[in-house]
Amino acid sequence: QLQASGGGLVQAGGSLRLSCAASGRTISRDSMAWFRQAPGKEREFVTALFRSGSNTYYDDSVKGRFTISRDNAKNTVYLQMNSLKPEDTAVYYCAASATLILSSLRQKNAYAYWGQGTLVTVSS
Repeated sequence: QLQASGGGLVQAGGSLRLSCAASGRTISRDSMAWFRQAPGKEREFVTALFRSGSNTYYDDSVKGRFTISRDNAKNTVYLQMNSLKPEDTAVYYCAASATLILSSLRQKNAYAYWGQGTLVTVSS
């Protein structure tokens, strides 16, 4: 089970850190990702950590502003979001996969485990 938290209301230019805590399974070797879904839009890829390594991948829209990281001791993945923009407003979901292949990194259907989502609202 994945539990996402840390969302809230922030002004443009501000920062938030989202957390995704896993229970019932260890995620240290999983590929972990964050997706987001804005009102009326499809769920889209934001960022991912591939398997147990340190390779990270970002959508161009968040590159340089967002950082994904993992704390294996806490079985938790984080998303640090800086320089937030109104267009970052969305429900953010964390996801995990034990079997992901690199070519599927950005595909939501490739992830077997999902958190419940946490709402991020960025005001202008």
